[in-house]
Amino acid sequence: MADKPNTPTPHISAQPGDFAPTVLMPGDPLRARFIAQTYLQDAVLVNDVRGVQGYTGLYQGKRVSVMASGMGMPSIGIYAYELFHFYGVEAIIRIGSAGALSPELRLRDIVAGMSAYTNSAFGRQFGFDGNLAPCCDFSLLCRADQAARALGQKLTVGPIYSSDTFYDESGASLKLQKLGVLAVEMEAAALYLTAARAGKKALCLCTISDSVVTGEELDALSRQNTFTRMMEIALAIA
Repeated sequence: MADKPNTPTPHISAQPGDFAPTVLMPGDPLRARFIAQTYLQDAVLVNDVRGVQGYTGLYQGKRVSVMASGMGMPSIGIYAYELFHFYGVEAIIRIGSAGALSPELRLRDIVAGMSAYTNSAFGRQFGFDGNLAPCCDFSLLCRADQAARALGQKLTVGPIYSSDTFYDESGASLKLQKLGVLAVEMEAAALYLTAARAGKKALCLCTISDSVVTGEELDALSRQNTFTRMMEIALAIA
């Protein structure tokens, strides 16, 4: 009996070759659609399982894909694993939102996660029971910094915190502030670990949507449609 093909998967309905080598990955499916409609030429919907929209098109003549990850490390872990292992994707660039922990960061500032602290047990699947703070791909980070400079956009680089809990009563985020952690989000650590295990590349870029320090925040529509500078940095290095 022939082996069962790996694609389509239970979570991605795309066929082999439907994804470009680099996939931009926002959390929000509507942000994925916004990017495809705003920036990509001849964009084709290649996945809509569970409403997690994925598109492939051309950006400045180069083939690029964008697909949502959903919220949290279990969700991005599934999509990243399948894209890396079954669809031949070589790099995933997360383009998300984050809450500022650094008092130096303001709403709409952009951060790049050089490493990702986490309170998740996601990394234990790889057989290591100690604490992990996985890192991004250095080449992607360097290129993102160069792209940001070319756009006249400041990119703040440093450690971020990937949390399993959005409404966290422990106050762990502010404790990490003392260690110079820039911002809190919910996906980067799982993406970095999945990429490392697959021998692939990953980078997390986040726009500051709220501040743990000041209590300021942007509304949902602003998060969906207005983080264009971050999108343009990611597209430049895709």
